[in-house]
Amino acid sequence: MKVGIIGLGLIGGSLGLALRDMKLISSVSGYDLNEQNQCDALKLGLVDEIIGFEEMKNKCDMIFLAIPVEAIVKTLQNLKDIPKSTTIVDLGSTKEQILASCPQEIRENFVAAHPMAGTENSGPKAAFKTLLNGAVVVICDDKNAGETHIKKTVEILSHAGMKIVFMNSKSHDHHVGIISHLPHAISFSLVNATLKEEDKRNILLLAGGSFSGMARIAKSSPDMWCDIFKQNKDNLLSAINSFQSELEICKDLIKNEKWSELKEWMESARKLREIL
Repeated sequence: MKVGIIGLGLIGGSLGLALRDMKLISSVSGYDLNEQNQCDALKLGLVDEIIGFEEMKNKCDMIFLAIPVEAIVKTLQNLKDIPKSTTIVDLGSTKEQILASCPQEIRENFVAAHPMAGTENSGPKAAFKTLLNGAVVVICDDKNAGETHIKKTVEILSHAGMKIVFMNSKSHDHHVGIISHLPHAISFSLVNATLKEEDKRNILLLAGGSFSGMARIAKSSPDMWCDIFKQNKDNLLSAINSFQSELEICKDLIKNEKWSELKEWMESARKLREIL
């Protein structure tokens, strides 16, 4: 099978490394709007070759879209003329708007997948072979895609070591709004608040594991995350409201010195340990 990857950053590059190890893949072609990314991806061995967008459409049996979610929407419009046998898989973090934007001509070809993997780093140099191994990948609204394309996608992602979960796009966007997108909003907010209150010296001296852990994901790509927040706006706003309500409870308990109630409130959060 000949596979193409559009977008050669952390996810696309890591996928490329995993694919190149598979016996059922004969070649991995890459394409990125950023020429430096293309050069780096080829130099680092993330792909076998760099080819143009039009050539990829005609050459590859399977095309992965590892680009920001707004770019996925635009790119799908330019894939209407692909062969019926070609499978398109997007790897974006939102699903409802992407699926709604998919042209009818290629709806059977299109598989909407979200790998629950990543780091705060971006670009080809951040990619590594085992990023996707052991990660959950959510495939959304699979009943609307062709059975052959779903089977092909499941086979490839399973060979990459991923755990397949099926979910409808509405539920997916709701859940990731709380579990994935809200933590990023909190991290960006925490870091901006800290930078306004503290100088660099104090941050360097006093930033321990708790701050570093919470602040880590604020180093993520603004281009990617602004698009995600835009596409999942309603779910994210709902998640932020829920978080603000809990923060107000915490604030009220501290302000009114209700220490036993505060302890109970903290204890309820420790139930997460049992879940994880």
